[in-house]
Amino acid sequence: MSAKFWKTALRISVAGLFIAATQLHPQKANLPSEPVVTRKVQEIEKVVSKGPFSDSWDSLANFKTPAWYLDGKFGIFIHWGLYSVPAFGNEWYPRNMYREGTPEFKHHVATYGPQSKFGYKDFIPMFKAEKFDANDWAKLFRESGARFVVPVAEHHDGFPMYETQYSDWCAAKMGPKRDIVGELATAVRKEKLVFGLSSHRAEHWWFFGAGRNFDSDVRDPRFAGLYAPAKDQKKAESQEEPPDEAFLNDWLLRTCELVDKYQPQLVWFDWWIAQPAFQQNLRKFAAYYYNRGQEWKRGVAVNYKKHGGDSFPDSAGVLDIERGQLAAIRSFFWQNDTSISKNSWGYVSRQDYKTADSIIDDLIDIVSKNGALLLNIGPKPDGTIPDEERRILLEIGAWLRANGEAIYGTRPWKVFGEGPTQVVEGSFADTKRKAFTGEDIRFTTKAGKLYAIVLEDPGEQVRIRSLGKPSKLATGQPTGVRLLGYDGKLSWSSDQDALIVKLPGTKPGKHAFALEITGLE
Repeated sequence: MSAKFWKTALRISVAGLFIAATQLHPQKANLPSEPVVTRKVQEIEKVVSKGPFSDSWDSLANFKTPAWYLDGKFGIFIHWGLYSVPAFGNEWYPRNMYREGTPEFKHHVATYGPQSKFGYKDFIPMFKAEKFDANDWAKLFRESGARFVVPVAEHHDGFPMYETQYSDWCAAKMGPKRDIVGELATAVRKEKLVFGLSSHRAEHWWFFGAGRNFDSDVRDPRFAGLYAPAKDQKKAESQEEPPDEAFLNDWLLRTCELVDKYQPQLVWFDWWIAQPAFQQNLRKFAAYYYNRGQEWKRGVAVNYKKHGGDSFPDSAGVLDIERGQLAAIRSFFWQNDTSISKNSWGYVSRQDYKTADSIIDDLIDIVSKNGALLLNIGPKPDGTIPDEERRILLEIGAWLRANGEAIYGTRPWKVFGEGPTQVVEGSFADTKRKAFTGEDIRFTTKAGKLYAIVLEDPGEQVRIRSLGKPSKLATGQPTGVRLLGYDGKLSWSSDQDALIVKLPGTKPGKHAFALEITGLE
């Protein structure tokens, strides 16, 4: 027999022991009881009633993006959960393993057996996180140049990575038996970084729905605490079977619990909060959270998306564009969330990684348009961050140490930039743009200084056409031009077409090159 056969057999044996244990102690759906819901909702409404924010969009439109966010520009997203154990496909493995005909379905049956015998729950004892070191992670994030960190507290799979009173199925009580989110909150703040978190609980309404279409453990009421409600996504989104009051209240209580336990300064939501059924509780949550932020004297923010429908007015939170960018400056601050890998957010055995250079270019482009980059990583099930991801993060950090003054604390200039490369606007478009060139330049400004960041090596000189003589965008003439990371002096001149800056033969670093220009208004 092959080593792979015995490894799989051992996994199934361990899973069998877990199933036996759960048969002795059947799991309930874990929805809070009616008296608990009533009491908790009253507590939430009491915080809302104190203000200054009420649960109306008119009131929530008074939200102000906190300074730490406007200045920080770069954060780390973390997708880590049970889906890292099979390490196949992507983080939607738990849904797709129950969808007949998918590669995940076929892989699962071939590797672990039928879903009636080995379901998603059976990955729990294999998710040990035995090498997870929150302090090591937080130090790496600081060295990457990130200013805020956002772990996924609960993904669509309904397995919280924190200690919750509303479910027995969570990482604090099963699997690693550790409060992962709590440990990260402490470690991240120790490194003087801002802590946030994300909740994808809304999508759980339908996430395991395909498992009801054939003989699988999703049908077994003993495991409803993990899988339920497992509705049909199409029926849910057509409003034929929208989330019911019990699920909506459970969503509200879980999300407010996260706020109270960990005091995050950023709460990231995926697209499904835009569904009509969530709107009342969504406003209530936002008011509760913003009022809590006032109590803590900490700036807080909510991320929302537009694909799938509008959930927040533009002035009530911070727009997040998944794997996508904008073609121009947005007056409201915004964020791009994307992954270090092109093919998955969670850990899989075959990642298609982006380069540090492309990520740095995207960061610069986003910041020039009044945005921030939230870059995702996918740790392994043992709690280690893959070597390639660590290397990429450290490479980004090295660039930011040399050039960070052109990023942190900056604001957009009169135009975002110039050059031939067009950015494809919208969600899921960040891999569609062509590579930037040495003619692509992005602008930022801070404290009377203009930064012109050349996205690729332009050669012996760079021509900044937005600063020709005379310029329609700037008055005055440069009194100084400095290349960040370079100690030598530069020479420059102007003609009617451009400001021309001579560059050294040996340039600092190997990615984008930032010029600090003084004397312009």
